[in-house]
Amino acid sequence: MNAFVCRLGRVSALLLSAWFGLTACNNPDPNLLAPDFGDRITFMSARQYPEGITFSPVLNRFLVTSITQGKVGTVDDDGEYMDLFSDAQLISAIGIKEFGGKIYVCNGDQGVSSKSTAQSRLRTAGLFVYNLATNQVERRTDLAALLPNSQHFANDVALDPQGVAYVTDSFAPVVYRVGADGQASVLVNDPVLAPPTGQFGLNGIVYHPGNFLIVAKAATGQLYKINLASNNAITEITGLPTLTGADGMTLIGADLYVVNNRNRVTQLRSSDNWATASTVKVDEAGYEGATTNAAFNGQIYTLNGRIGEVGAAAMAGNPASLTASSYTIQRFR
Repeated sequence: MNAFVCRLGRVSALLLSAWFGLTACNNPDPNLLAPDFGDRITFMSARQYPEGITFSPVLNRFLVTSITQGKVGTVDDDGEYMDLFSDAQLISAIGIKEFGGKIYVCNGDQGVSSKSTAQSRLRTAGLFVYNLATNQVERRTDLAALLPNSQHFANDVALDPQGVAYVTDSFAPVVYRVGADGQASVLVNDPVLAPPTGQFGLNGIVYHPGNFLIVAKAATGQLYKINLASNNAITEITGLPTLTGADGMTLIGADLYVVNNRNRVTQLRSSDNWATASTVKVDEAGYEGATTNAAFNGQIYTLNGRIGEVGAAAMAGNPASLTASSYTIQRFR
């Protein structure tokens, strides 16, 4: 059934409910208004090169970032893209999450943004917070300033129930902690998290309700558990398949969905509180230049953001080669 027919059905049902007095006009059934995302969504936006994705229950749309333009936009269930906000200080918008009426965006710079400078390239790590009601910035936290002599690239962010944010850095072996009040510190700084020379290190991150973090190390495909209740102890999660290029991750219940190798999503499950994990399923259909994923209605949707093109342009120092306009969001099957 196509999106138009589904949408027409939802509208018709809503009208009938209102006519018979089953649904108050100012309080429609949310199930009738819920977006109807199919298996694959194609959206168009000139030179967007999105890296991060999250679903906004407030807007009923996906939020996607832009590496090349430092902005955030929305994608609806018809694949319509609209700019939401931009920020002159947001060089490359990378990881993104929504929490408590705010949007949390990682700021980095590989040198391919229209806002890149020689001073900011590979030296930028920030967490910017925007008010979802106004689309205005509430605060900008400079994380790179905590380690001024290192290269930096803020990649992904996770939040705990108290609104504390945890941010990975792909070029420094650290995870940052940013309190709900905006106060930043280095949560962990450990050589085990360091990237091989010239490669990406830490990438995706999730918060587990057991009060620990799981982080992905892209170059090696390793996953690490950071136990917040035990002095931030770092242990490698064992028993995993090869997850080279491990990128964004989403946790649903006992299962972790890891984007890896830019062309697949691996579903992992643990029975021992993530000391070890094993593969449940690997989905390799429909992923090209995939970056990260997001949950909606119990389903996993992964962003195909042409990340390979971005890496090639960064290596060549040729951001002008990034000219694509078409991107997709693929449902895990």
